[in-house]
Amino acid sequence: MALLKYKTVLFTVRTVTCRACGCFQQVQHSLKTYLHDTRFPDSHAPKNQSLLKLAKYSTYCGRTERYLSAVASSIYRKEQQRPLSRFDFLDMEDIEEIITKAEKSRYFRRFILNPDLANLIVECLDGDLSENNALIFECNPGPGVLTRALLNGGAQRVVALESDQQFLPALQSLEKHLHGQLEVVHCDFFKLDPIGRGAVRPPAMLSEKLFNDLGIAPAAWTEDIPIRVIGILPQKNERNVLWKHIYALFERISVFQLGRIEMNILMSEKEYTKLTAEAGNLKHYQALSALYQMACEIQLLHKEPWSSFATNSKNGGCAIPRSSLTNDHLCLVRLTPRKDLFNQTVTAANSSTLVLMLKQCLTKRKAKLIDRLESWCPGSGVKLLTQVGLSEDILTGEVYPEEYKELFEAMEHSQDFNQSWLHDEILENINSTVSHI
Repeated sequence: MALLKYKTVLFTVRTVTCRACGCFQQVQHSLKTYLHDTRFPDSHAPKNQSLLKLAKYSTYCGRTERYLSAVASSIYRKEQQRPLSRFDFLDMEDIEEIITKAEKSRYFRRFILNPDLANLIVECLDGDLSENNALIFECNPGPGVLTRALLNGGAQRVVALESDQQFLPALQSLEKHLHGQLEVVHCDFFKLDPIGRGAVRPPAMLSEKLFNDLGIAPAAWTEDIPIRVIGILPQKNERNVLWKHIYALFERISVFQLGRIEMNILMSEKEYTKLTAEAGNLKHYQALSALYQMACEIQLLHKEPWSSFATNSKNGGCAIPRSSLTNDHLCLVRLTPRKDLFNQTVTAANSSTLVLMLKQCLTKRKAKLIDRLESWCPGSGVKLLTQVGLSEDILTGEVYPEEYKELFEAMEHSQDFNQSWLHDEILENINSTVSHI
């Protein structure tokens, strides 16, 4: 009989209830220790360690079950009850196959494999997911663990927008069992409406085609949220995606043609810190900070360690963006467009000018605002600052988003500034920002 030994490092253990059968078990929060026998070198784990890898992401015992939502019968619909849940068994080989697919994905991605984490995210969304029959766009669901949690959380209609074809068959199989509650589309939400000429092929897609295929009608800007978007921001180009999103929001194009689309996005702690930096923080307060704070209500729903997410990288734990800021977590952030963003002065037609104004002002945050105003229209700087109640020596990085909006409105009403005061630079600026998406 071969001798067994342990290779041990520090780890945390917690007792949880198995979601499948209700038994109690101890789960290592960070799987750093595994059992192996002397037939394997110390530097290599046995081949079946892929099963132990699963324990890092799940709190299920060996008899694993997954929750699948089904549409309730017409009787229950009449009684306004939620869809009922049913079970089907998911063995370890299925989960091992999911992990293998994640590792072979073409592009670097992060995945949610832990059902507990998926349920926690659903809980953080708060409110009844079935209220107002809100439509949910799930971005790049991958194995579909969060998809199932959303369906069991009461979501009446989930559209899974998956960019990687290898995950489509499993999602489509689930779709067939749900009779309209889930729709799967080969599409990358973050690559909607690409700039350029030529045919648009999946996973890129035009938003008009997506909306037409799904039968989605636009809603007025002041109406309730028509769509809730849920997903993980691409790590490779987080900032460019955020810029593309804010341009589309201010101009009410792409998904914002449909109304105030709520974004529930997992982003790096680094980007969240910059996004919420306040005026006066000359290091981190930037144009993107001011624009998002002006356009959206920003709410931090949850912070989760990077290690809680699976990656398609063999050393995924090291695939964390370097930053001078604290960056130990992914942050679940809700971005809800403000109802009062647009008015008689600030419109979708001139909002691109407002965006460019902030970009130019906050490029040099230690510069005096009056110098920037004088460069646009000599002799009008003091008058404008007095009109909005700002001091003549205020720095561009000390002006709050709402004050920038008031300043823009004052400029739009001023005879010294006309509608085209920055027009020549707008298109070139937009193209250079989003062309890398």
